[in-house]
Amino acid sequence: MTRRREKAPQAVGTRRAAREFVFRALFEADRGDLPLDAVFARAEGAMLSGDDTYPRLNPEALEFAGQLARGLVTHRAEIDDLLRRTIRGWSFEQMAQTDLNVLRLAAFEMTHTREPHPPVIESAVRIARKFGGDDSGRFVNGVLGSLSRALQTEARPPAGAEQPTPGPEQATDAPDRAEPHGMETPDP
Repeated sequence: MTRRREKAPQAVGTRRAAREFVFRALFEADRGDLPLDAVFARAEGAMLSGDDTYPRLNPEALEFAGQLARGLVTHRAEIDDLLRRTIRGWSFEQMAQTDLNVLRLAAFEMTHTREPHPPVIESAVRIARKFGGDDSGRFVNGVLGSLSRALQTEARPPAGAEQPTPGPEQATDAPDRAEPHGMETPDP
């Protein structure tokens, strides 16, 4: 008879795992009325020391999780205001803490990163279904769908609006300087 060796859990490198890591830290911070950055640092230390309470993230996923956590700390009031304007018929006090924190995380990512909205929404719905109630997935999907449509409407110029004509400093005949369709120039 041979014995099986216990395999060490492999580090996960997905954005979904990073989002779940941050969601869990955010939930713990809110429930304990603690600063998110302190809870995140403690969770990161526990994960790195082998505690299996949190999923083990590879360095890239951990960096992404850190960016999300820092962004939430910085933009929390703005995100909460945006959600209050988006959610109809519910106050924060009436909502499940799980749903609210999933929405905060996704709303931050939708407004402050270049990540396309569909994978952010899909990931948020999965986290809501995993940690929330029976209707959490549908609720989160509905709110984030509304938010995505509102953000896309804000980004589009109104129908019939004149497009600015390029000035002499912007005009160019050199095709190699034109941006490919769908590409955005990074902010300086």
